[in-house]
Amino acid sequence: MTAFTPENRVVIAKISAVYGVKGWVKIHSFTDPISNFFDYSDVYFCKSGKWQRAEFDECRAHGKGIIAHLKGVDDRDVAAGYCGLELSVAEAQLPKLESDEFYWHQLTGLKVATLYSSAEPVLLGEVSHLLETGSNDVLVVRKCAGSLDDKERLIPYVPEQFVKDINLETGMILVDWDPEF
Repeated sequence: MTAFTPENRVVIAKISAVYGVKGWVKIHSFTDPISNFFDYSDVYFCKSGKWQRAEFDECRAHGKGIIAHLKGVDDRDVAAGYCGLELSVAEAQLPKLESDEFYWHQLTGLKVATLYSSAEPVLLGEVSHLLETGSNDVLVVRKCAGSLDDKERLIPYVPEQFVKDINLETGMILVDWDPEF
């Protein structure tokens, strides 16, 4: 397994709040399903500019989220100092996907072009981030150098219908999307 470095990290969760008075914290997991957070053993965070391994004495599901107790932290005020920290793993720890599947972090930063009304692709912008809406994910596309205009576009991530091709090597997503939207 590849060792963790800040360069190969993928954020899988964030410490969102304190829980109780004995040093417990709430964790907002970005994994799907949320319980996949428990599958990762080597989790890291950056505190005061220094990367360190997150060590939990206990970690469990709680309602629709996760609560955890950081090893050696038994005070609410100390635990509050961890709020807002992102929890990361080495990218190599992520499960392998099929060739037509992608992690959100792989799509972020890719250029998006449309073939909607032209034989040549028209650059709409680049993927800023994705939104989870329930029915399907949505690409948030913002302006970049060379893009058609300054519009922010919300393009449903629906392969074959709107998303026609994703090429990680060229950094391009081709979509069938009216540039006026």
